[in-house]
Amino acid sequence: MSLTRFLRGGVAAVLGLLAVSAVAEAKTYKVGVTQGPHEQVAEFVKAELAKTGVSIEVVGFSDYVLPNQALNDGDLDLNSFQHQPYLDNQVKDRGYKLVTVGKSIILPMGIYSDKVKKLSDLKKGDSVGLPNDPTNGGRALLLMQHAGLIKLAKDAGLRASVADIVENPKGLKFVELDAAQLPRAIPDLAAAAVNTNYAIQAGLVPTRDGLLVEGPESPYACVIVVKDGNQNAPWVKAFVDAYHTQATRKFILDTFKGSIVPAF
Repeated sequence: MSLTRFLRGGVAAVLGLLAVSAVAEAKTYKVGVTQGPHEQVAEFVKAELAKTGVSIEVVGFSDYVLPNQALNDGDLDLNSFQHQPYLDNQVKDRGYKLVTVGKSIILPMGIYSDKVKKLSDLKKGDSVGLPNDPTNGGRALLLMQHAGLIKLAKDAGLRASVADIVENPKGLKFVELDAAQLPRAIPDLAAAAVNTNYAIQAGLVPTRDGLLVEGPESPYACVIVVKDGNQNAPWVKAFVDAYHTQATRKFILDTFKGSIVPAF
């Protein structure tokens, strides 16, 4: 074999290995979101990311439980659906190795009703719906305390439960349901505290239909989360950077008309 043919063969082999390596490195990253606003924003970010050569697949979930489990198990590469107190609770209770890499949006919780026009119209013994997970249940109770409906123990904190209610002048009965079920339960209750993503899916507009809605001072900003060890991955930084652009901010404000606001 001539030296020229040998060199050509060697170059071809190297180029072949490089091609295989490039294919191996090419990956579509799976991003878990809850259906609704988080999914809409993630789809917008997906298009922005594609301009940088990073490919993601947006995977929608109908509940709050599975996205963290899937991320911890390695079935997802990132998720964007929860606020920090909920993540802290999941990490503590389930031992997940998950970390926050950035903030996303604020979905203010609101109290809704088909039966009363203002919260002061609630009657003695009325039934009020709450999310049944500890974090969002506590969030709802804090909102009701802010409305003057109840008073919680001083040390209740963000994880307040019904057991922490020390004053309940109207004798309200609290019905704890899965967060996604609460909008459908509103007709059967005097009022219900509903997370904004589920309220919007049910055709409710927080600024129009909410009897009381959390303000921008809410500590419940949603976060972008990855498995511990992946927080410095280049594609993760690219995702956060794409999420935090002015283009994404404008999309959020224009799409949700102030019902949902950027947390960055």
